[in-house]
Formats: sequence, structure tokens, C-alpha cells
Amino acid sequence: MNKKTERQSRIALTLLLAGVTFAVELLFLLLIAAVVITLSGTGVLKLEITGAINRPLLIALFVLFCLIVGAGISFLLSRILTGPINKTINTINRLAEGDYKARLAIGKPLSSHPTMIEITDSFNQMAARLDKTEILRTDFVNNFSHEFKTPIVSIMGFAKLLKRGNLTPEEQQEYIDVIEEESGRLSNMAAGILQLSKIETQNVLGPKRRYNLSEQLRNCVLLLEKKWTEKGLEPELVFDEYEIEADEDLLKQVWLNLIDNAVKFSEQNCAFRISIENKDNKIQVHVANTGPDIPAQSLPYIFDKFYQADESHSGKGTGIGLAVVKRIVRLHGGEVGVQSGGGKTEFTVTIPQ
Repeated sequence: MNKKTERQSRIALTLLLAGVTFAVELLFLLLIAAVVITLSGTGVLKLEITGAINRPLLIALFVLFCLIVGAGISFLLSRILTGPINKTINTINRLAEGDYKARLAIGKPLSSHPTMIEITDSFNQMAARLDKTEILRTDFVNNFSHEFKTPIVSIMGFAKLLKRGNLTPEEQQEYIDVIEEESGRLSNMAAGILQLSKIETQNVLGPKRRYNLSEQLRNCVLLLEKKWTEKGLEPELVFDEYEIEADEDLLKQVWLNLIDNAVKFSEQNCAFRISIENKDNKIQVHVANTGPDIPAQSLPYIFDKFYQADESHSGKGTGIGLAVVKRIVRLHGGEVGVQSGGGKTEFTVTIPQ
């Protein structure tokens, strides 16, 4: 819809509201006038008519009065009603065009009404969230481009050295190890992006089956053994045998992401803890580690896409792991939360059993 059509449609809406209001007000005033004149004619209500003023003239004056008052009231009410609508449409259009700084502000007298306050607050919260997401997305693209380029440059450089030859067996093995490690980084980054894209477009779970959750958690810890042994960490697995009905492959990604985070942010030579509880027919899985606290200002955004609370570790991840966790848990009808303080951070996943 072009600007001219938009302007015409808004004028039409204003005229419609004014016309409806005018018709209602005019009808109401005419009814009052009719009642007054009728009562005066029957003697129930006495009106003193002097001079040349007779009944037809009195009726004409009442009609004229009703027209003037009705037109005035309809104009004021239409302005009051269409003003907030126009402001809302203009602000929505700004937001749709990419201006995420747009905020809705409705003037008096409707601005103090609870419904209008709710609409304004909801819209501004949405705009703020979009603004935050856009900033994170831009930062992610810049960081990801750099992170993606770095291993490619390393692979190309060491591949050229290998191609040139005249290297000792030790140098060859060292360069091959670097290429293998950098290739793994590229693979992990690409897999993370593809996984997030797939999960975001999935609205229903695939086939669910009943399986041993405890065994799955133990397997996930073993898959990450190389990472936690390099930091001298000790896993504490505090749980009995629990079974759950869920999408096994998807939940595996949840546990791998949370355990990987626990290992990544744990202090050297400490322990990370995994426990399971059964509360109100719901399974709660706790993954805790000892290390730097997540800043309080970061907690509301920790599950947002591309967000990384600790910039010093930004090179070790893409900022999408916890977004994947939240999406998968939501698909299972569950919730995920985090508590951080006193040198301890704990993620809790709650899923209906």
C-alpha cells in the first residue's frame, strides 16, 4: 500500500468514526428534543414562549442546536479515537522498516487508561527485544565471519607448507594436527548454525520413545571426556536410574550443550556436578559448575540467540548453544532456568515425565 492510499484509508476511517459518532449524538439529542417538546405540548412541562416564537420555530432551533452540538462532539471524539490509531500505525511502520529504536507513545487523555498502558508497554517491550536481537545478530555476523575466516586461513597456510615439502616427520605431524583441529572448529560452527536453523523451524516433536535418561547423561559426559580431562575436572554424577519419554536425539543436544558450557566455564582442577530429581511428576536435571558468575544484567538474555555473556570466551563458541537448549526444552513442554552467584552457576531443565 502506497503513501497516498494509506492517507486516503486513514481519512476514510476518520470520517467513518466521525459519522457514526455524529449519528449517535444527533439521534440522542433529537430524542431529548422530541421528549421536551412533547411534554411541553401536553402541559406536563411548561415552557414560556414569548414574542413570535412558535412551535415550528422552536423545533427548528432544537434541530439546529442538535446539529451543532453533535458535530462538535463527533469531531472531538473522532480526534481522540483516531489519534492513537494513527500513532500506532506510524510506529508499527517504522518498526517494519527496520527502525528498532521506534517506541510507541500515546498522548492524553487515553495514555492513562490501563488498556492503552498495556498496549504501549507490550509494543515497546517487543521493539526493545527486536532492537537487542538485531544488535546481537550484527555482532554475531561480524564475530562469526572473523571466527570462520581464521581457521580457513590456518588450513590454507599449513596446507601450502605441507605441499612445499622439505619438512621433518615431526613438522608434518604438527601441521596435520593443526589442520585437523581447525577443520573440526569449522565443522562445529557450521553444524551449530544448521542445527539452530532446523530447530527454529520445527513446531512439533518427532516420534518419542521411552529410554534411560541417566544412561544418556553418562554417555554425554564420556563424549566430552577429552575437554574436561584437559582442565583437570572431575564429574560428579549424583542420580539414580530415571526413564523419560522424549525425543532422545534432541535431548542429547541439550545435555551436550549444557555439559560443554559447564566444562568451558569451570575453573581448573574443580568438579562439575550433574544431578536428577523427580518433582511433581516432572524430571529436573541440574548441571552445575564452579567458576565466574554470570553477570546479573546478562541473565535475562542468556538464552537469546548469538548472546555471549563472557566476551573473553567468545572465540570458543557461537552464542547459539543455549538458544538451541531453550527451543528443544520448549518443544518438550518443559522449562530451562539458570542461577548464578557465589562462584557457582547451575542450569536446571524441567521436563514432564
